[in-house]
Amino acid sequence: MSFSDMAEIECAIIGGGPAGLSAALVLGRARRQTILFDGGRPRNRVTKHSHGYLTRDGITPSEFRAIAHAELRHYPSLTLRQDLVSSIRRESDRFLLATSSGFECISRKVVLATGLRESLPAVPDAASFYGTSLFSCPYCDGYEMRDRPLAILSDDPYKAAHMAQTLCQWSRDLLVCTNGQSLGDDLRRFLELNRIAYAESRIAKLIGSQGRLRAIRFEDGRESIRTGGIVITEWEQAGSLHLELGCKLTESGGIETDGARRTSVEGVFAAGDAAVIAPAQLIIAAADGSRAAIGVNSDLTHESFHPPIPHLTNP
Repeated sequence: MSFSDMAEIECAIIGGGPAGLSAALVLGRARRQTILFDGGRPRNRVTKHSHGYLTRDGITPSEFRAIAHAELRHYPSLTLRQDLVSSIRRESDRFLLATSSGFECISRKVVLATGLRESLPAVPDAASFYGTSLFSCPYCDGYEMRDRPLAILSDDPYKAAHMAQTLCQWSRDLLVCTNGQSLGDDLRRFLELNRIAYAESRIAKLIGSQGRLRAIRFEDGRESIRTGGIVITEWEQAGSLHLELGCKLTESGGIETDGARRTSVEGVFAAGDAAVIAPAQLIIAAADGSRAAIGVNSDLTHESFHPPIPHLTNP
């Protein structure tokens, strides 16, 4: 099929997490011909419950998605497609998208809601406990771990000490674990002054079962009872479509956007964790998707009038 023979849609949303789903809802309600592509590999797939989303506190990710999909099906201009966008290219003022299943379409606008990929510190078997008793965000899971003996696991001493400062709001029984990295005199003094324990020895083993942490054993032979904690993760873009399109990134690695979530590439928007990076919370990603969708609708509306009234402010 040639480019000119393909059916054209107004917006393609790539990514079926909270940002993409929220963007789809706004565009569906705006009666825009929109398709949402969901590759089915959400970052929060290891999470048992999501917290901090008003009216949905404690919901499971799968339940959240099911409710969202049911609501989106009310809007006839919106199509949900369980498919992975494998390539995208711009031709003039349109975008050609192709998926891993062979589906192709043309879109006037694109929203990248592809999220982030996280990597855990080099702690033996940390992935087995991640999402059950070890988490990455105290605002998401700190309340459920309140007043328990907690660990902070990181290969970066500064980030670990900073997290200890934050996590003290939920528990004062903390152990900063730098996994063989030296804290340095200044950070040691800070932790000691605030009565926060630390261990610079490399971690030999996390002890527990079925994702439930019970203790940490260090290579120097010590062992500490810990029943949960925070893991300092590193983040990177989950996909590479932003590279294909030539989108600029910020210093922190997020896709650079303006206030309406327009990227450096005309016609391309970015929303959610892919643009914001931190804090990586469900409610923030959803709000960001709404903002991007309003930006998309504003630009489509603006372009449909001749001559258009100049933008007064960013939507």
